Amino acid sequence: MKIAVITGASSGMGRELALLLDQRIPNIQELWLIGRRRERLLSLERRLRKKCRLLSMDLLEPSSFLSYERALEESGAEIVFLVNAAGFGKIGAVSRLSLSEQLAMIDLNLRSLTAFCRVSIPYLSEKSRIINFASAAAFLPQPDFSVYAAGKSYVLSFSEALDEELRGSGCRVCAVCPGPVKTEFFDVAERDGRSIAAYKILFMARPDRVARLALRDSVLGKKCSVYGYSMKLFRLLAKLLPHRFFFFLLREIQRLSGSMDSNRTLSDKRRNP
Repeated sequence: MKIAVITGASSGMGRELALLLDQRIPNIQELWLIGRRRERLLSLERRLRKKCRLLSMDLLEPSSFLSYERALEESGAEIVFLVNAAGFGKIGAVSRLSLSEQLAMIDLNLRSLTAFCRVSIPYLSEKSRIINFASAAAFLPQPDFSVYAAGKSYVLSFSEALDEELRGSGCRVCAVCPGPVKTEFFDVAERDGRSIAAYKILFMARPDRVARLALRDSVLGKKCSVYGYSMKLFRLLAKLLPHRFFFFLLREIQRLSGSMDSNRTLSDKRRNP
C-alpha cells in the first residue's frame, strides 16, 4: 500500500499539503493524517477523496514516535510522501519567553521532525519524497525569534544533508522555506502579547500558493523551495551581506515603527481628550 504521511495535518501548511496530495498524486492509496486535534482531522478527512488513517497524537510526547513506528510495521506500507509540517514559534526575547516554551519549540520543530524522518526511512521507496517545513527565518539569526530561527536553520541543514545521504536510493528531500504565511501560526506566535513586525505583514503569502510550489519543487527533486521573489532576494542578501547589517536594519525599522505608534497614540488622544 502506497501512503503519504503528513504531520501537522490539522491546520496550516500540513492541511494544505494533504489537500494537494489528495488531488494531484494519483498513486497514493492512503493518507495518514497526524495531529493533536482529532476533530480537525475528521473535518479534513471529509474533504478528501482518498482513504485516510487518522493518527491523533501529540508529537511532544516521545511515545508518539513509537506509535507511528508500530503503525508502519503493522501496515507494511510504502511511504511515497512524508510531509513534516508540525511546528510552532513564539515571538519574544530569550530572557522573556519561558524555558518550557523554548524547549517545546526545540522538541517539536527539531526533535519530532528528525524522529519522523528516521523512523520513515526504512519504508521509503525509489522516488519517495520528504518535504520538511523550515522557514526563511533559517537564512538569518533573528532577535526576538531566536530559538525558532535557529531551529529552522537546523531543519534546512539537516534536510540538505539527508537529501545527499538518500540520493543513491532515488529518494529526495526538500526543505520548504517560506516567509510569513497567512495561517494560524501567528495566532500562537503572538499569544504573549508581542506582535508580528509590521514589515513582515507586507510579505505575507497565501498558504495554498506556498504549498503548490513546495509540492512542485519536491517532485522536481529540488533541495529547497522558496516562495516569492522577495524571499528569494532575502536569501541571496543573507548570503552576501554580514549579519550585523541586518541587525542594524531591524533596529532602525523597529525604532521607526515605535515612533509611528507613539505619534498615532498621541494623535488619538488629541482627537479624544
